[in-house]
This record gives sequence, structure tokens and C-alpha cells, in this order.
Amino acid sequence: MSSNTSVETSMVPWLHFDGGDHLLFQSLAPTSKGAIAGACIVLVLLSLFERWVAASRALLESQWKRNALALLSGRGSEQLPETCCDETKSDVVDVQEVPSSPAGSSSSLAASPSKSTMRTIPPFIASHDIPRGAIHALQALLSYALMLSVMTFQAAYLLSVVFGLGLGEVLFGRMGGRSHIH
Repeated sequence: MSSNTSVETSMVPWLHFDGGDHLLFQSLAPTSKGAIAGACIVLVLLSLFERWVAASRALLESQWKRNALALLSGRGSEQLPETCCDETKSDVVDVQEVPSSPAGSSSSLAASPSKSTMRTIPPFIASHDIPRGAIHALQALLSYALMLSVMTFQAAYLLSVVFGLGLGEVLFGRMGGRSHIH
């Protein structure tokens, strides 16, 4: 290995405000105060975007759950009760009681069409699950990019990411909450 082709960089393993740290790419190493400030603004915006994606994902999850329950029940989503998608309640739709049968007729339970089985996993619906996977992948990409930015130990980057995530939660956190006001 030739010493001319190797790039020697030393990472400062403590919080600092000095420039020159590589931010996500080898070609992106802000050194001036203005460049670091610009990188910090981009990190705040990236953090805000990550929180918006998380809130949007939560809203979509709620909508997908309502649609899946409506599909399972055979009714339109506008006919479902308000509590159908409450996380504290059971996800079972239209479970009916089976009348007790005499001791000798065990086949009546197996053949009874009135008892719905409890579904613990929602069905695969491509129009829900493929976007869910894509959104999760985008959210993971954003989270890892923010993590790598913080791992430079550049204190301004760390503060920018934390500030952006906090501001994003203030702006978008209530959108993806589990309890919606109806």
C-alpha cells in the first residue's frame, strides 16, 4: 500500500467546535465558520424532515389499520365505529358468541360459521405494506444520516440535530399521536 494513495485523517474523539470533520461524505468537510453554520442549518432541516416523516408514517398507519379492519369486516370504513382502531381495545371485528352445545356434539363448534377466528396479524395488503416498508427505509436512512453526523463529535452538529428533532416533535409530534380527537 502506497502512502501517496492513503488518506490519513484523525478523528477528534471528544466534543469540539473545530472545523474539518467529514460530514457524511469525504468531499463534505466544512472548515470555515460559515460552512459549519450552513451544515448546521441543513442538519436542522434534515432533523425536521425526519420528524415529519415519522408523524406522516403514524397517520398512515392509523389509516391503513382502519382500512384493513374495514376490509376484514366486509364493511366500508365509513361504517366502522369510532373505537375500531383504538390501540387499547381488541382488534377483533364482528366476533360473535357461539351458543353452548350439548356435550356429545363437538362437531357443531368446528362447523359453526358464526364464530370468527381472532386475527392477531393484519392481512398483507400490498398498497399498505409496500409503502410502509419504503417509508420505514426512508426513516431509517434519515436516522442513520443524523447519527453519523453526531458521531463526528462536532458539537455544533450535535446541537443542531437535537434542536431540529425537538423542534420537529413540537411541530409534528401531535400529528402522529395515538389518541386523536374526534
